[in-house]
Amino acid sequence: MYAREHRVLLRHYLQQGLSKAEIARSLGVSRRTVYHWIESGQLERELDDGPARYGPRPSVTRLIDPYRGIIQTRLKEYPLLTATRIFEEIRADGYAGRYTQVKQYVRLVRPSPPPDPVVRFETPPGQQGQVDFAEFRLPWGKRFALVVVLGYSRLLWLQFYPRQTLAVLMRGIEEAFAAFGGVPAELLFDQLKAVIIDDQRPEGGKVLENAEFARFAAHWGFRIRACRPYRARTKGKVERPIRYVRQSFFYGREFVNDADLNERALSWMHQIANARVHRTTREVPRVRFERDEQAALQALARQPYQPVTALPPPARPSAPRSGLPSVERRPLTHYSRIATGQS
Repeated sequence: MYAREHRVLLRHYLQQGLSKAEIARSLGVSRRTVYHWIESGQLERELDDGPARYGPRPSVTRLIDPYRGIIQTRLKEYPLLTATRIFEEIRADGYAGRYTQVKQYVRLVRPSPPPDPVVRFETPPGQQGQVDFAEFRLPWGKRFALVVVLGYSRLLWLQFYPRQTLAVLMRGIEEAFAAFGGVPAELLFDQLKAVIIDDQRPEGGKVLENAEFARFAAHWGFRIRACRPYRARTKGKVERPIRYVRQSFFYGREFVNDADLNERALSWMHQIANARVHRTTREVPRVRFERDEQAALQALARQPYQPVTALPPPARPSAPRSGLPSVERRPLTHYSRIATGQS
């Protein structure tokens, strides 16, 4: 049974004045069939009297196909790995395709979480920075990532420390200010209350700010703010970057020591975190910072802060403890063999 497309072409060829033999050759049918269509009134029928029937499209080989097993295995082991990290890994293993194919396949095998209903509260350039610690566990001990994010541009600063103390906090903030080239008008804190407030409570029950940290803030010219009571309007600017650090930088990587950890964190921060298109602002943080926010920051203090009260010195990074289990390093081709059932 011939499809109606043949009848459409037959009518078109007849109108063009082609001979029956030429039409038969063009359509790949016999001349008798052409005469039968004409004599039986096939050309007079309504051409759209039935639904079109199309066969399945032939499968197209894609560059990502050989790496599907690797991607599935990596996501099974580290479900929160970002598509960017997976793209970097399979590209190092020979993948020559584009990032779009990787992103689409990762979305297919790992459905995206539901969108956050919280409406972000945006601050003007230079107005606000947000600070928090996040805990990470490594073979040689627990480490704390100090994350500082500028509220307008989302420019991120990150370093890891062995302790979560006031001395470490002040030193880290000074390093972040130096990296930004300026100071925001206020710093927002949430989980750091135990570090920046005094334990004593006056008769009214109000918690006092730590006097040393208050002097530190006055030296650099920023105001101390707490996320509450308006945390719902600010939630995400630090909490999301901490999750982003875990997913895009920390998970699935092995580090030699603290120096290697911080060196690679700085490299990731410059090459990935501050160079990608931010999901909320739809702009590159570094571009947004240099264009709108850098000039709005307050000037740096002329010298670092000198504590009035003696603070315990930051603990030195410890070397990996002996006796820890060794970790076998495996190339990505190993995951490919696992995915395909090869030994």
